[in-house]
Amino acid sequence: MSTAKITPSATALSTTLKHLTCNLNLQNHARVRTLFTGAAYPTRTLRRTGVTVSLSAAAATEPLEVCVKASVTTPNKLGDCPFSQRVLLTLEEKNVPYDVKLVDFANKPDWFLQISPEGKVPVLKLEDKWIPDSDVITQALEEKFPEPPLATPPEKASAGSKIFSKFIGFLKSKDPSDGTEKALLDELSAFNDYLKENGPLINGTEVSAADLSLGPKLYHLEISIGHYKNWSVPDSLTYLKSYMKAIFSLESFIKTRAQPEDVIEGWRPKVEG
Repeated sequence: MSTAKITPSATALSTTLKHLTCNLNLQNHARVRTLFTGAAYPTRTLRRTGVTVSLSAAAATEPLEVCVKASVTTPNKLGDCPFSQRVLLTLEEKNVPYDVKLVDFANKPDWFLQISPEGKVPVLKLEDKWIPDSDVITQALEEKFPEPPLATPPEKASAGSKIFSKFIGFLKSKDPSDGTEKALLDELSAFNDYLKENGPLINGTEVSAADLSLGPKLYHLEISIGHYKNWSVPDSLTYLKSYMKAIFSLESFIKTRAQPEDVIEGWRPKVEG
């Protein structure tokens, strides 16, 4: 096991320390905004409405311990779990400091199995209690650290939610005529249509929990299907392509993403098994 103490984005935190309150990730979202200046979104801008955070939210919080999968290709690097990245993204976007504990899945230590008997990640310690499951963890973080708010409105929260299962079906498929490719393309097209009407992000111009859940899955989709299937998201899905570019360019995403080679190795058993 190796550990690394992570602090919030240097830009956001230094601004907080100087001014006590700050707008979060202004530089980050300004950079994302530039990605939507083309034909797909000529006038839309990303924003975070009414988001200010007191000094205590970022600086006075003891780092939270979070267990994630370790890289299988590079020592002391994050592994390929999209659910772990979702939790790390949430911590990053909320400017909550955290202490990463990298778990070797080839040799899971006893201390880890004691807090996660099923041997699964992510697991996060909050108020002296270890919490499993990214759904439960992110909800707990939203309640404990309500600023900035990341909750997605219920009527929008399911957008794109079927893509991941269709991606896995196509990735594992050995029969080109079994309909799994079409099923994935249908879901991607439906999400593209949703973004056309509601975008550029799932909750309009605001980064929300749904984006932090879907983004890592689309990242895995892009890398693994490109590698194993020589397949890519069609260029005709312009709103989806812009969405992926924007999410993948977030400072928090770059900081918490797995290496492409780990994504490829992580999916290998499902493809070749």
